[in-house]
Amino acid sequence: MSGNSGKNPVPVDTNGITPFQQMLASCSGALLTSLFVTPLDVVKIRLQAQKSPFPKGKCFVYCNGLMDHTCVCTNGNSKAWYKAPGHFNGTLDAFIKIVRREGIKSLWSGLPPTLIMAVPATVIYFTCYDQLRAALRVRMGSHAEEAPLLAGALARVGSVTVISPLELIRTKMQSQRSSYRELSEVIHSAVRNEGWRSLWRGWGPTLLRDVPFSAMYWYNYEKGKAWLCKHNNVREPTFAITFISGAVSGSVSILAVLSAQLKLFLSSKASSSTLSVMTKIVAENGVGGLFVGFLPRVIKVAPACAIMISCYEFGKAFFRKHNQERLLTSTT
Repeated sequence: MSGNSGKNPVPVDTNGITPFQQMLASCSGALLTSLFVTPLDVVKIRLQAQKSPFPKGKCFVYCNGLMDHTCVCTNGNSKAWYKAPGHFNGTLDAFIKIVRREGIKSLWSGLPPTLIMAVPATVIYFTCYDQLRAALRVRMGSHAEEAPLLAGALARVGSVTVISPLELIRTKMQSQRSSYRELSEVIHSAVRNEGWRSLWRGWGPTLLRDVPFSAMYWYNYEKGKAWLCKHNNVREPTFAITFISGAVSGSVSILAVLSAQLKLFLSSKASSSTLSVMTKIVAENGVGGLFVGFLPRVIKVAPACAIMISCYEFGKAFFRKHNQERLLTSTT
């Protein structure tokens, strides 16, 4: 008997890896995604600021490839990264000039504070999805193929519910220029003045936007991945297969959700506030106004989805192989 026989095998779930390893894989994927995608949004914001300078109190959306964050311009300080001087003639020109004049680090301006929310949200989301999908496939029997649809929706509800109050508090702290030492006071003030439910303000609209996309994304991703594996005659998906599946699924899901929202509007079953906004858009810009920004969003979401899911799957494959090797070692 070998001296390794006394080692305990790594406890794994039905996916061949532990939940903690899933969390590590999603965390590494989240960091890599933000590093690749953030520069695109930083350049976009700089171009927006050049066209229409951000005054005090103005809000803008900052996306690090993982989630959207509302940022508030607190003062007229020209040293803020989004107010740095510069004349750009387009996206490529902006990239070159920002790197040349401000250094390559400037392409990730504003990233660290957003990662405090985005990384935990991504870890919760991806880990919950995998755990739910595994459990639902067992319970759903002949309908197991639809498990990714339900698992994706439930995982997004869970992550949004956990992160929404934290993101709201972050925005309040930024607008009030509060430090993290004053965090408890910010929370107590919000609860005292508006009640506990105020911490989840915007939760409903966020779910309406994210849950349908999440459900469609995971369903399309799993279908696309399975089809590509079969087409290429491989048992385990390669990095290229997961990358392509993620990009295509992200693009298709955006189109599907946008089409569903438009159908909801045309059937007049949307909430009064949502309906009034959409009606105003159509009145001013026509039905095409509802699709404004679609192409830029696809350009941003498709690579983000591709990078995140391929890195996540690569991480899981790495841990799965590691666990198998440890298991073989422990039994010899």
